[in-house]
Amino acid sequence: MSNNVLFAGSPWSAFSGPNLGYVMEQYDLYLQSPEQVEPELVTLFQQFGAPVLGGEQVAVEGVAHETGNIQKIFAAVKLADGLRSHGHLAADIYPLKDRQLDSSRIELSAYGLSEADLTAMPASLFFHNVPGSVTNGKQAIDYLRAIYTGKIAYEYAHVDDAERQWIQDKIESGKTTVSLTTEQKKELLERLTRVEDFERFIHKTFVGQKRFSIEGLDTLVVLLDEIVKKADDEKMKFLQIGMAHRGRLNVLTHVVNKPYDMMFADFAHVPNDYFFPEDGTLEISKGWTGDVKYHMGATYTKDSGMKVKLAYNPSHLEVVSPIITGSTRAAQEDTTKPGAPVHDASKALAVLVHGDAAFAGEGIVQETFNYAETTGFSTGGSIHIISNNMIGFTTEHFDSRSTRYSSDVAKGYGIPVIHVNADDPEAVVQVAHLAFEYRQTFGKDILIDLIGYRRFGHNETDDPTVTNPLTYKIVSTHPTVRVLYGEKLANEGILSLEQVKKLDEEIYAEMQASYDHVKEVGATKGHFEIEMPEEVKNEYPEVETSVSKVDLKQINEDLLAWPESFEPQNKLAKILNKRVEALETDKIDWGHAETLAFAAILRDGNPIRISGQDAQRGTFSQRHLVLHDKNNGAEFVPLHNVSDSKASFTVYNSPLTEAAIVGFEYGYNLENENALTIWEAQFGDFANMAQIMFDNFISSARSKWGQKSGLVLLLPNGIEGQGPEHSSARIERYLQLSAENNWIVANCSNAGNYFHLLRRQAKMLGTEAIRPLVIVSPKSLLRHPLAAASLEQLSEGKFQEVIEQPGLGGNAKKVERIILASGKVTIDLADRIQDGKGYENIHIIRVEQLYPFPTQKISEIIAKYPNAKEIVWVQEEPKNQGPWKYALEYLLDLADGKKVKYVGRPEMSSTSEGDMDSHKIAQAKVIDEALSK
Repeated sequence: MSNNVLFAGSPWSAFSGPNLGYVMEQYDLYLQSPEQVEPELVTLFQQFGAPVLGGEQVAVEGVAHETGNIQKIFAAVKLADGLRSHGHLAADIYPLKDRQLDSSRIELSAYGLSEADLTAMPASLFFHNVPGSVTNGKQAIDYLRAIYTGKIAYEYAHVDDAERQWIQDKIESGKTTVSLTTEQKKELLERLTRVEDFERFIHKTFVGQKRFSIEGLDTLVVLLDEIVKKADDEKMKFLQIGMAHRGRLNVLTHVVNKPYDMMFADFAHVPNDYFFPEDGTLEISKGWTGDVKYHMGATYTKDSGMKVKLAYNPSHLEVVSPIITGSTRAAQEDTTKPGAPVHDASKALAVLVHGDAAFAGEGIVQETFNYAETTGFSTGGSIHIISNNMIGFTTEHFDSRSTRYSSDVAKGYGIPVIHVNADDPEAVVQVAHLAFEYRQTFGKDILIDLIGYRRFGHNETDDPTVTNPLTYKIVSTHPTVRVLYGEKLANEGILSLEQVKKLDEEIYAEMQASYDHVKEVGATKGHFEIEMPEEVKNEYPEVETSVSKVDLKQINEDLLAWPESFEPQNKLAKILNKRVEALETDKIDWGHAETLAFAAILRDGNPIRISGQDAQRGTFSQRHLVLHDKNNGAEFVPLHNVSDSKASFTVYNSPLTEAAIVGFEYGYNLENENALTIWEAQFGDFANMAQIMFDNFISSARSKWGQKSGLVLLLPNGIEGQGPEHSSARIERYLQLSAENNWIVANCSNAGNYFHLLRRQAKMLGTEAIRPLVIVSPKSLLRHPLAAASLEQLSEGKFQEVIEQPGLGGNAKKVERIILASGKVTIDLADRIQDGKGYENIHIIRVEQLYPFPTQKISEIIAKYPNAKEIVWVQEEPKNQGPWKYALEYLLDLADGKKVKYVGRPEMSSTSEGDMDSHKIAQAKVIDEALSK
């Protein structure tokens, strides 16, 4: 056998005879004492394994046996791997060329190699499949250098082996290269011209108006265009885009097809309704208070039927990402059949556009990545795009993050990163195709870092030279991508510079004509007034929520019919089996009533989705919607087996994340408006971490954007001696946000009332009247006998906004004090008064629905007690928290001369006492004062 042979695909195949023997000896030593082996060899052993030969032999000239030349081969392999791993550091990915590149790790001298050394080596040493144009080692290295240090840079060394090999093969085989036809290049130039002229026209026509222009990242539209085309080719039904405000108007216009005249009308303060496309391809919802134009969204239906949606989003960067993934998951699921929903990730795609500073800085980005591959929250992979203008407002990268790239966050989740120079439109097209194919192949997220710049300041009235003079000295002389690409096509002989200029003039004239039309219409037609829909102005209509006793007993039987092969944990089986007699003894506890409500809702045809930390079992072991076989851990979901069920049911234990999961569920509910979508906090104040979702979406999206939501929030609440963080759901925050019938805030004291509340919410899904439901849910009341429901209550009752305390108020003339309270404290009061004897002077009204405040119903009750002298509000929360300050205005209106009094804890900076003994003393004081003679 020749001593000069090489087997393609492995460095070991380059050796035979003494050389191979040496390497094998070193491998044996590596297995026993790796610290005694040269680091270069250790790296190769780790990467390629044992040095054994196999495959077809290929003769190679010029590879000698000496150990020194073996080291040359090792060095050459390391150089190739260095190009793959570190080529991005030297890549031409910065349009302004204002970042120092680092080629130190990919220079021949760093590996002790010369061009002659490489020329003597075979190309097959570096590739699985040698490109046809490459014949030796030098050409191989040059080829790799061109690939990895060009306008596109790749980071994929951190991904799983199969994915890494797939990406490498795609890149190095040339299969990712996109060769555009002459017509495609002309179309690309036209697209870039429209993108630029749109911004230029607005800048000149509407001087000083904010638009947060796309300029410097014009090829974002090209990138989105290509992804949309690929999704359409794959016959997807939905493509949903989430992005912040920069570039939004251009994307709305050129990707979502909002017509020029509609957009210019927004700037000219002319109602854009006059210019709405008559073909029905565009959907836009509006609220009665409205929002700035660069927060608005739209949905466009292509000829194929695929819907392209740009989500509505406020200026809070990154918060739309979980909403889009939730909406995408809903679009992927079939929830029309019993059992678990059928998930098909091929139906819809999420495209998430991030800002560079926000991507690195906002924690919700990591939250979204964290759940991306979990069972309940995966979407088969999102395509992420960093719209990278290399600055955050006025803050440079060295003050903005601690990493080299803003994209580095993604690498911790094993996500491939592709950096691309935004001034190269054809390279942008290429990375769009690769990213889409990766998502389709592996069903995982991928990130494109589109690197450009920002032509103006943070907004068009901002002067960036004040804080970033050096950058903007470069920007002021840097040609636009349209100009650069026009020159490129002229150099290729595809168009003349005169034709490029004429195209620019024609498109600009088209925009001018659209604006002239807007001015003409605006001069002759009036202004549109958008009013709150009548259905929203009114409270929920009366709906039937009771379920017959026969049906309830059948449901209960279905829920306890476990397979013969299934054996639940002994203690749990006893607890659940007590639900048989609970219907007869009127001891239906909270979890039982909830499950019966869910089953009845499924029978009505509404799917149910619940998520939250430990939602399957329930934080307080009250729910048990997913049972586990004690012998093998197999799961069984009783609600999948309810007779006559017409829809799917699922409940997921979510990651330890609040903001992103609330956003996900909100997005899911927006897309599937018929699904009862529920998020449960582990403890009520955990929702603090999701406050932005309540402020900017759930409480206000209907009035701003016309978006309907029926999302249900369960927030465990109760001052019970468990310390500040496990006490209050911060009811006051939701009440402070309450206005315009934007949602319902309830604090039930009875399991039966909770049953009907859930049923009422489900009945309203899909209607114009629907609104979110915030439920301050209990902890100790979950099993409290005074909070239990009766079978009759479920079969004949309805949701009661107020409940009068049984046993009190019998002698109306004796009642002098009327107590109003909500939630758990009403049970504390009931527990003290028992049958009411000795408390004839008191009546208690439980306020089960806090917003909208049931003024009329309370007024009717108060009117029955003519001798009442005072109205007392009792709460367990501190005076500056809880419902007191919200309720006070209503109470003053109801008082009609009566004294209005507060009973509860004093004002406190914390939500409660920190230990059980202090809690008991404070709580007893509240109850004593409320019931004092």
